[in-house]
Amino acid sequence: MEDTQDTAGPRWLDPDEQQQWYAFAYVLTQLPAALEAQMQRQVGIAHFDYVVMSALSMAPERTLRMSEVASYAGSTLSRLSNVVIRLEKRGWVHRHPDPSDGRSTLATLTDEGFAKVEEAAPVHLDAVRRWVFDPLTKAQQRQLGAASQRILGALDAPCPADWPTPGAPSPADRD
Repeated sequence: MEDTQDTAGPRWLDPDEQQQWYAFAYVLTQLPAALEAQMQRQVGIAHFDYVVMSALSMAPERTLRMSEVASYAGSTLSRLSNVVIRLEKRGWVHRHPDPSDGRSTLATLTDEGFAKVEEAAPVHLDAVRRWVFDPLTKAQQRQLGAASQRILGALDAPCPADWPTPGAPSPADRD
């Protein structure tokens, strides 16, 4: 991303922008911490682990290239690899070479991993509804989505095209 700071000095936030920024910055720290605590307390897994396994649960044959999982989870391949190693040890994910491209590694969600996603999904969805959607009107929910897309665009980090779409079946609706 291009640095847009003027040589005349920083573009200070006005009082309204400062208030909005502080509220948003606080959400950026509080929401992930709350999701993490909820998932650990109720299901015994890290929120990021759930995100990884959820991505796999929605993929055909519950299998994706590691690079696709990293994109979905907003992660580096290095961080993802460490997480998948931990998930493999628990019997929830299996890694194997991609038969169509030997340079790539595939991750597959096991039946045990899918069962964990089915257990965790209602907990995660309840938290997301309670903390993100329920406090907002439908119009505010749409604004949140639009604002998020614009911020991601400014970061040159557009949402992956293969993210789940509205109306897509939940993990519990599959198989």
